[in-house]
Amino acid sequence: MVEHELLSSLLKRTLSRGGEYADIFVERKSVTSIQLEDNRIEKVVSGVDCGVGIRLISGYRTAYGFSNDFSENALSDLALTLSKTFSGATIERPFDRRQEKPKPTFAIQTLPDGVPAGRKIQLAKAANRVARSMDSRIKQVMVAYLDSMQDVQIATSEGTIAEDRRVHTVAAVRVIAADGGIIQTGYEAEGGHIGFELFDTVSIEEISARASQRAITMLTARRAPGGRMPVIISSAAGGTLIHEAIGHGLEADLVQQGLSVFSHRVGMEVASHLMTVIDDSTIPGKRGSSRFDDEGVLSRRTVLVDKGILRGYLYDRITALRDGADPTGNGRRESYRHRPIPRMTNTFIAPGDSSPAEVIRSASKGLFVKKMGGGQVNTVTGDFVFDVQEGYMIENGEVGEPIRGATLSGNGPDVLKSVDMVASDLGFSIGTCGKDAQGVPVSDAMPTIRVPEMVVGGEVCV
Repeated sequence: MVEHELLSSLLKRTLSRGGEYADIFVERKSVTSIQLEDNRIEKVVSGVDCGVGIRLISGYRTAYGFSNDFSENALSDLALTLSKTFSGATIERPFDRRQEKPKPTFAIQTLPDGVPAGRKIQLAKAANRVARSMDSRIKQVMVAYLDSMQDVQIATSEGTIAEDRRVHTVAAVRVIAADGGIIQTGYEAEGGHIGFELFDTVSIEEISARASQRAITMLTARRAPGGRMPVIISSAAGGTLIHEAIGHGLEADLVQQGLSVFSHRVGMEVASHLMTVIDDSTIPGKRGSSRFDDEGVLSRRTVLVDKGILRGYLYDRITALRDGADPTGNGRRESYRHRPIPRMTNTFIAPGDSSPAEVIRSASKGLFVKKMGGGQVNTVTGDFVFDVQEGYMIENGEVGEPIRGATLSGNGPDVLKSVDMVASDLGFSIGTCGKDAQGVPVSDAMPTIRVPEMVVGGEVCV
């Protein structure tokens, strides 16, 4: 990390010719990645990346530069180069070395870098062995293990110094099953802001078995019927729907550019009165959690939609400045090479009052979505399309035969407004969210919900 005296000097130099605000992001990140495919370890990568990013803000304009040279001369030259970007009066701000005291604490029991690589490789081999033992129709198994330890230091011209260590561990299994001309995929992943103790409570063999069973089940499933029908989405499906259908549309940069269907709608109804949508980066162990964001703003719980009413957006510092709002702790970046932008952390629909069984029994027919696949959304219109990785037909209030090849399409605000049952359960999924060529760790969650009618893509029934 960088000495506090040097940070102070760099900030003053950055602001020496103009600008209202400057900050410095220092990062040291060590990563271990293991990939298994075709019954063998294909890749083991371990390395360290370090660097410093400096940002200068003047009005609503940003200048950003970075370097992986930590010498005082190199960093001073970078700060001087940035200072020449804008000219004008400099606002004097004290740099008092005030250390932010974050509220959430994330205790890590076993740092992954202290675990031998051989033990991590054994996990991947165990997942492969279980998957292939499930059925002769399993044709391909891909196992990924990833851990990272990111030390960050953030200094701002407002006087903040924030320092933290962020530890992430993830295991994922993708299985491909084939029978004749039918090919199906099963995928499962577990992980979060957690150390190697992840595997004290999560069995990689069970992860592999779930992925394999999904692929096998879908092989014999009949083609999904197409048309409009009731849809029940299980909490086990993960939070893809909430992430895509509303989450990105509430990121303030898209809102301010007019690229969101939720622009200028604060205080208006955007979802059913049963729906409360929250972004919370303080939840222990979740993949999108941290003690503060990548601008040094303390992590927090932000209620975005309260009983159907839009209450606000996800802000970083510069978008908050434009709206005259407070930053919400959602300024995130992939690394020191990137400037921060508004991003989700752990985004979810709050649980409701119904039981999952009640929600299922309420539908005499329709589609039960047990696992979502990938999806995409047009944030300007709110229109979306999602793949269903594992689905079943509902007959007389019971989950019936499996179906394959289903898709869900609709308009985010319209679908969210139509939700008429929300269960008391809550299921999380993890991922790496891409935006503006940056990827950041996130998690999403939702309870079991009922949508009275959605467009299901599948076979056309005549």
